[in-house]
Amino acid sequence: MLGNGVVGILSESVNKWERRVPLTPSHCARLLHSGREKTGVARIVVQPSTKRIHHDSLYEDVGCDISDDLSTCGLILGIKQPKLDMILPDRAYAFFSHTHKAQKENMPLLEKILAKRVSLYDYELIVGDHGKRLLAFGKYAGRAGIIDFLCGLGQRYLSLGYSTPLLSLGASYMYPSLAAAKAAVISVGEEIASQGLPSGICPLVFVFTGSGNVSHGAQEIFKLLPHTFVEPSRLPELFGKVRNLNSPARTSKRVFQVYGCVVTSRDMVEHKDPSKIFDKADYYAHPEHYNPVFHEKVAPYASAIVNCIYWEKRFPRLLSTQQLQDLMRKGCPLVGISDITCDVGGSIEFVNETTSIDLPFFRYDPLTDSYHHDMEGNGILCSAVDILPTEFAKEASQHFGDILSQFVGSLASTADVSKLPAHLKRACIAHGGALTSLYEYIPRMRNSDTEDISDNLANGHSNKKYSVLVSLSGHLFDQFLINEALDIIEAAGGSFHLVKCQVGQSTSAMSYSELEVGADDREVLDQIIDSLTSVANPSENHVIISQEMNKISLKVGKIQETVDTTEFDTKRRKSVLILGAGRVCQPAVELLASTGSSSSRQWYKTCLETDFEEQNDVHVIVASLYLKDAEEIIQGIPNATAVELDVTDHGSLCEYISQVEVVVSLLPQSCHVVIANVCIELKKHLVTASYVDNSMSMLDEKAKNAGITILGEMGLDPGIDHMMAMKMINEAHVRKGKIKSFTSYCGGLPSPAAANNPLAYKFSWNPAGAIRAGQNPATYKSQDETVHVNGDDLYYSAVRFRIPELPAFALECLPNRNSLIYGELYGIGYEASTIFRGTLRYEGFSEIMATLARIGLFNAEAHPLLEHESRPTFRTFLYKLLKIDTEAMDEAVIGEKEITERIVKLGHCKDGGAAVKAAKTIMFLGLLERTEIPVSCHSAFAVTCHRMEEKLAYSRTEQDMVLLHHEVEVDFPDSQHTEHHTATLLEFGKAKNGKMTSAMALTVGVPVAIGALLLLVNKITTPGVLRPIQPEVYVPALDILQAYGIKLMEKTE
Repeated sequence: MLGNGVVGILSESVNKWERRVPLTPSHCARLLHSGREKTGVARIVVQPSTKRIHHDSLYEDVGCDISDDLSTCGLILGIKQPKLDMILPDRAYAFFSHTHKAQKENMPLLEKILAKRVSLYDYELIVGDHGKRLLAFGKYAGRAGIIDFLCGLGQRYLSLGYSTPLLSLGASYMYPSLAAAKAAVISVGEEIASQGLPSGICPLVFVFTGSGNVSHGAQEIFKLLPHTFVEPSRLPELFGKVRNLNSPARTSKRVFQVYGCVVTSRDMVEHKDPSKIFDKADYYAHPEHYNPVFHEKVAPYASAIVNCIYWEKRFPRLLSTQQLQDLMRKGCPLVGISDITCDVGGSIEFVNETTSIDLPFFRYDPLTDSYHHDMEGNGILCSAVDILPTEFAKEASQHFGDILSQFVGSLASTADVSKLPAHLKRACIAHGGALTSLYEYIPRMRNSDTEDISDNLANGHSNKKYSVLVSLSGHLFDQFLINEALDIIEAAGGSFHLVKCQVGQSTSAMSYSELEVGADDREVLDQIIDSLTSVANPSENHVIISQEMNKISLKVGKIQETVDTTEFDTKRRKSVLILGAGRVCQPAVELLASTGSSSSRQWYKTCLETDFEEQNDVHVIVASLYLKDAEEIIQGIPNATAVELDVTDHGSLCEYISQVEVVVSLLPQSCHVVIANVCIELKKHLVTASYVDNSMSMLDEKAKNAGITILGEMGLDPGIDHMMAMKMINEAHVRKGKIKSFTSYCGGLPSPAAANNPLAYKFSWNPAGAIRAGQNPATYKSQDETVHVNGDDLYYSAVRFRIPELPAFALECLPNRNSLIYGELYGIGYEASTIFRGTLRYEGFSEIMATLARIGLFNAEAHPLLEHESRPTFRTFLYKLLKIDTEAMDEAVIGEKEITERIVKLGHCKDGGAAVKAAKTIMFLGLLERTEIPVSCHSAFAVTCHRMEEKLAYSRTEQDMVLLHHEVEVDFPDSQHTEHHTATLLEFGKAKNGKMTSAMALTVGVPVAIGALLLLVNKITTPGVLRPIQPEVYVPALDILQAYGIKLMEKTE
């Protein structure tokens, strides 16, 4: 049965809230559709579940079998352990078993595993080459925990008499996605930034403990609020400064941000010997040499504590009951504690119970030492939910399955454990009814009666004449040194009892065990100690024997080589070079430079399974031909440098590119090939927002050979349009749907308030490109018929267009170039009967532009009237185009009415209404003015561009708008109906510090920066020339876009 390629997925039964899955339907689809030869998976059987985050039908749609019976499965996957009576014999199981720690409560499970001859793989033990666990949910616990906590704080502050923006926040599980939850937090942050917080609760200080994934996840959400991070040593200064602002004389003063403080073990304790500084390795081995100081140096200034550290009894508590009581009597501002680690009676002594997702809080009153389950009254709000990641079951499962799906094939198709890859072989605890060699220590440690021995030691009793308490700190379980240590004790004739045990959460973290080692002969005990010393480090003496015979501390392994002593504030700076300092540049720089900083920039910087915080600062170099332009871009932006660079200077270009990991080119498309060749030569990634033309495509093989990625079309259109389209299409294909119709519409427009001219249009760039686009031919497919539109007829092909969800927008649509190539690009060319891409404008635009074109205002040929040094006026030139004889007409009376009549008479319009609109536009553009035409204008096209650039420009306070809308019709087999899917992006320009950043700049600059970020964290691993149509690009990119505040609205009918 083992290795038969059939995979089972358990229905989770431990907790009603457990909705996570080890593999999502999309993971199953990839495993099944790629074929057993490639994936090792032949079938997938899913136990039915009505509470799972993904409905059974979605699994069925991708080819999974739905059945309670998993007897045909050689490999069975779950999140939590199955019910013991449901474990099938001679199968392989993978789930979080927690058995390798030899904890008493998990031993019945291990006994059942052995009795049923099960091969047990524990996700917790799958460790990558980088020394970290590959399968974990820590960041999701942090994310969900902090959102729930913020929600509870809003309610708690209200009960204390303060209304805050936090009150509008819901619990994590109430949001349909992590992105939606983050958007809600961002909205709360925007309200804090604009309305402020009541002075009576400020400074609002959040203290985060630890520097692991849980803490990083919590901080990630916190950073979506306007914030400043403060070093622990600066808390008294901050407290005094803000409290002075909030003095009685200034009771109306409000604070417009929150404060964060990250503390690690160095901030929680200090050495008992004042002459010695904190040393993490020493603290882990000798915690008895340290005194707690968190309650004195940090807690007095904390409003909220987010606890993310694992704790065990040998360490000082973070906060004891007595310490809290003393703090509250002194007026400490502490309002709440979220113990995300859910360590009952642990580092937070008074957290004496776990809470649930539906009842996440209790109130502890330290002055009466009483517990309450309401928000009213005195005390501290406490939370300790033990299953937080399932609140974001969809994203957590996606993240988990992305990794697990890489291993499933090996586990499902291999019966011989010895033939597995090393990282999977090490994760196998049991096989064929026996423990594997690496875990032989488990029964030996089980033989110790932990509770009895602890009591005996506390009372000074032992069953041996001589005994000693040995602390083994180091890499005991990941390097399996615990086996060797136990062998030494038993071989010498000694005995041991396990007193305490903590297994490190990764190979970069130490494990700790306390053993009571005994012998009836003092010499035998000395021999054991000497042998353990030699295992610890043959070259150095790591045994420290105290004056008391029963107190020995032993460090196992070369700790100074494996302990991370740089946990506090270590920075690894990566660099990005941005070429070009135009309008798009600043949003890109702001996003990139804010990564890892402690500024108040609100944006989402997590790339799914990548711990982005570990990358810390990104340094951005902005290069421009004119240094002043680059300096203006980076003004006020940290981690950014401006340089002067001429990209035609090959030596200088190579010098700057060699200094960075990723290059972003915002220069004209004609420059990209030169830049790309240098990137290939120096093996640096490149991102652009421009179309991938033939010259770029030809570099694909070179880029692959260099091992770099050239990511093009990473803007708005092209860019976000690709990503939205591929998400919709691939989701339909996973469900075995067939794309019947694909239509896409995009437009950069003035906001309704700024559409204050006859064209209802404005330009943020030179209008020449937009005018030329109106003369391009177009091709599209409609109902299996190919339609060609000549460039001269493009404006006449415009049709009325409405979006039901946005009824206020009266729009029209023009076909946009060749839509058919997108059928091939998106893989729907043969299945879709309609493929159409269009450009959006406000209704009436095309009619006016068509009239202006027929008048001749877009003619690019040199005009005889403009060839002379003596310049005609705009009025004279217009008369020439309209063939107005000034001798026959009184020039003084020529106005809008006369121009309208002339347009109709010349046959440029079919009806008077269109002629009126065209005449109003001509008047608005100033083409009837008596001002001389500049000498730079040699054609009617140049004259029109000059006037449009001047008259149709945005003012400093006007907003532009970007609207992108996709519609996809999907047919499904054996279905009588067609599903209609829509996705819409609506973004407006944003004002900041009196300066407007256009929506167009945002929706081009932000995606191109996201592309650079994904390359920096190795989220994009495919080399060559790419568009953002692969899931490894568009899945994280769309998530980050939403979290950054660029909203995508999706709907299915």
